[in-house]
Amino acid sequence: MKVCIMCGGEGTRLRPLTFERPKPCIPIVGRPSIQHLVSHISNLGFREVVITLGYMGSAIEEALGDGSLFGVDITYVREKKKLGTAGSVKNAQRYLEDGNFLVVGGDHVTDLNLLDFYRDHARHRSPVSIGLISIDEPGDYGIAEIDADFRIRRFKEKPSPGEIFSNLASTGIYVCTPAIFDKIPPQTKFDFARDLFPRLMEGGHTLRAYLARGNWTDVGNPASLRQAEKWKLQEIPYTSISGDLTMKAGQIQGPVQIGSSFSMGNGSRVIGPVSIGAGTEIEDHVLIGPYTCIGGDCRIRSHAKVFSSSIYDRVTIGKNSTVSGSIIDNDSVIGGDCSLENDTVIGPRVTMEKGVVIHSRTRVWPEVVIPAGAVIREHLLNEEYEVRCDGS
Repeated sequence: MKVCIMCGGEGTRLRPLTFERPKPCIPIVGRPSIQHLVSHISNLGFREVVITLGYMGSAIEEALGDGSLFGVDITYVREKKKLGTAGSVKNAQRYLEDGNFLVVGGDHVTDLNLLDFYRDHARHRSPVSIGLISIDEPGDYGIAEIDADFRIRRFKEKPSPGEIFSNLASTGIYVCTPAIFDKIPPQTKFDFARDLFPRLMEGGHTLRAYLARGNWTDVGNPASLRQAEKWKLQEIPYTSISGDLTMKAGQIQGPVQIGSSFSMGNGSRVIGPVSIGAGTEIEDHVLIGPYTCIGGDCRIRSHAKVFSSSIYDRVTIGKNSTVSGSIIDNDSVIGGDCSLENDTVIGPRVTMEKGVVIHSRTRVWPEVVIPAGAVIREHLLNEEYEVRCDGS
């Protein structure tokens, strides 16, 4: 059974997190997200994996290698230019044309039973089956109208208000037959939802739906990234410590996953589920709340509080500062008495001086220095980097 994982996008909607890594390599509980996906696929019994590469593809190769550590055999196919979703799969046709295959986005985090989806498709005659899931805000996705036999009657990509005839959103996960390759032009930008599906339906082909149950997100924005990490933190079964630990009158309430050479000061508390990387130091009277992930070699100064946040590697959080529902990239320094509100994203190597306040849904670009006492209400950009944060 074969799987094609599409990893060509630039991840502009997740900037500043994707300036120095591709979207599938954004860490989730200390591992590149693509590793979680490949592990899930392998556990379901898929063994042959074809990965289409574009933006910073070498980082994905480094994260996965030949696939042997995950129990799969990986073939990499590079795009010389942007080909769209269907175009990228067409570019890998020679590895996929001998039978049905599963198509998954490289930014997907899911526990869906994709093996059941694959088998369901094999029981019917259809060039494509589309995985659908019911969501609260379908306007950002392709939506489908289906009948009682799971045949798709209408499909609309990113509908506007007044066009949302269904809350069944496409997961971007498909099972395809090799017949679709005849409908996709070679070396041309061509998408599944915008181009291939309308072409197939206009040609009289029946597309089928698979109603998925479980957790799924495409990590398309910081909120969905935090949700994905929350799911993975919930999978931590018990408290585990890898190596030595130094703790003085603190309290750890599990489940908590702790790396080696971890230290925690007097009166500090960690309330799981939480993951903490190797070499991290937590000083006195610090509170780390549930659904928090802290990377390696971080420093959390005394009386700081961190709730439901993603702190990457080598980050410092200053004395008396509060971080809530935020993402902080590598090597950033948060000064004392700072406040980072919910859904903020801080790029790598940012420096915040004392008393800075970052308002909700604000992003700070890499290497920005924020002076003491500043109140940031809108994105802080760095002209040395691209500024667009919409698109893929």
